[in-house]
Amino acid sequence: MNLDEPLSDKEFDELDDFLLSDRCAEDSMTMDTLHGYLTALVIGPEQVLLGEWLPHVWGPSLKDAPKFKSDKEYEKIVGLIARYMNEIAITLEVAPKEYEPLFCEQEHEGKALLDGEAWAWGFWEGINLRAKAWEPIWHSNLATVVRPIYLLGAEELEEEEMALREDPMQRHKLAVEVEAAIPEIYRYWLPHRKSAVKTIQREAPKVGRNDDCSCGSGKKFKKCCGLNATDNKTED
Repeated sequence: MNLDEPLSDKEFDELDDFLLSDRCAEDSMTMDTLHGYLTALVIGPEQVLLGEWLPHVWGPSLKDAPKFKSDKEYEKIVGLIARYMNEIAITLEVAPKEYEPLFCEQEHEGKALLDGEAWAWGFWEGINLRAKAWEPIWHSNLATVVRPIYLLGAEELEEEEMALREDPMQRHKLAVEVEAAIPEIYRYWLPHRKSAVKTIQREAPKVGRNDDCSCGSGKKFKKCCGLNATDNKTED
């Protein structure tokens, strides 16, 4: 499977059907929530490995994980999710202005309005995986840019904050602001993004095989503590 290949319409529908099926918990993410969640993981300050973020797709508890029929089915579904994520990452890297959040639409007084609540909730879940690492952006010049995501996605809001998203038109405007914010958030974190794999730094200089052993025996390292090293080579 080519992980850089975007989902076809058929594959999108297949993943959508699986997430909505009885196989998944009631609180399992839907495609729009998943899109927001994966976007936060792609553009956030720290890389999060699949083993950590995947369980949250199925629900808030580890017990919510679906019962896959086989390893093959598991690999297929997880592969589709991974490609869904990579499609987001590639779009933002190559053409960030073409990125579009997967918002729903609703009819209100004869108008089609954007409904970004489910998407924003997913994004908020992604933020919460690294809430401390995200903190600097709330105190930056992008604080007002990120605020619409908070207003649409956070579970607990103050009464005056709820008043800013009460009616469908307010939520539509917030969704429009969210879409414009994503490329800016992406650019903000890009120079600072940390890998999930930490580099181990050697605290002391590496001992050469022909150097005196550091244990104080007076022998060459290769004849002493280095004798049974796993990377031991044929002696010179």
